Amino acid sequence: MSFKYIAKVPTADEIKALIPLESKLAQLKAKRDTQIKQIFTGESDKFLLVIGPCSADLDDTVCEYVSRLAEVQEKVKDKIVIVPRIYTNKPRTTGEGYKGMMHQPNLNEEPNVIEGIKAIRNLHIRVIRETGLPGADEMLYPNNYPYVCDLLSYVAVGARSVENQQHRLTASGFDIPAGMKNPTSGDISVMLNSIQATQMPHRFIYDQHEVETSGNPLAHAILRGAVNQYGKNIPNYHYEDLHHLAEDYAKRALLNPALVIDTSHANSMKRYEEQPRIAMEVLWSKMHSPTLNKLIKGLMVESYLHDGRQDDLTVPGKSITDACIGWKKSEKLIYDIAEML
Repeated sequence: MSFKYIAKVPTADEIKALIPLESKLAQLKAKRDTQIKQIFTGESDKFLLVIGPCSADLDDTVCEYVSRLAEVQEKVKDKIVIVPRIYTNKPRTTGEGYKGMMHQPNLNEEPNVIEGIKAIRNLHIRVIRETGLPGADEMLYPNNYPYVCDLLSYVAVGARSVENQQHRLTASGFDIPAGMKNPTSGDISVMLNSIQATQMPHRFIYDQHEVETSGNPLAHAILRGAVNQYGKNIPNYHYEDLHHLAEDYAKRALLNPALVIDTSHANSMKRYEEQPRIAMEVLWSKMHSPTLNKLIKGLMVESYLHDGRQDDLTVPGKSITDACIGWKKSEKLIYDIAEML
């Protein structure tokens, strides 16, 4: 066996006891969860905006960014529900690069998963306490979800994970919306299969237990573009793409049909500055078609304090993974979205 056992990881209950969520913050999160859920059930006509850094890195910088979001949220609260993107786990195509705060809580030190678990709980709780905005994260590792299940208001299953059985089964036990991205191949049927599986009840082995889930009726689609066999990015946010998905969605008779469009990744052709333009095109499509107006519930945007990306942390608030639009562009985009709704 080639595994080297380093240390026994504390259970989720042990970590939660060590770093608990205060009851008043839990109540705040529950209220926010209801607002978000009502968007997906159709009880609310507000628009969801999942926005923030490609990856969380420094606590202070992330909190400064979300504090700015909170100020804008108050001004657009009649039309938009903002969920800060606080991604603490990052998939790496080649296995190289920053894998997120869960693995490397301090970029200048060696990876330490136990300290990483503590770090992400502390960060999510701090964000809720300072801004009142519970965050979104990507479920890259299903077995890690119990460590943060009381802190998140939205979870995405990424393009490389959406076909995985354990991700689907785990998401079927969520009581919050779970966005299932189309795979990198762009195969829409894979995404819809994942939504269907996630909406069903299951019994399986999880967290060293036999568990049973009731199914997640808030599982929904996220379009993020595709990559063809030649490595070329192919967007799938255009009007015709959205109607094609709407038709396929309708054939499935799934619960609470909903779509969130990712303005980054292959949809932006890896050109981060295109995100505001893409967002506007999606909103025009939503306004033009009654079918799309009902289906499209929100957008995902990669945004941070400064434009672009860097290879280290010499500029706090500038992404160290995918490039992001900076704060000025982000703030303008939020107001532009509100104006169009």
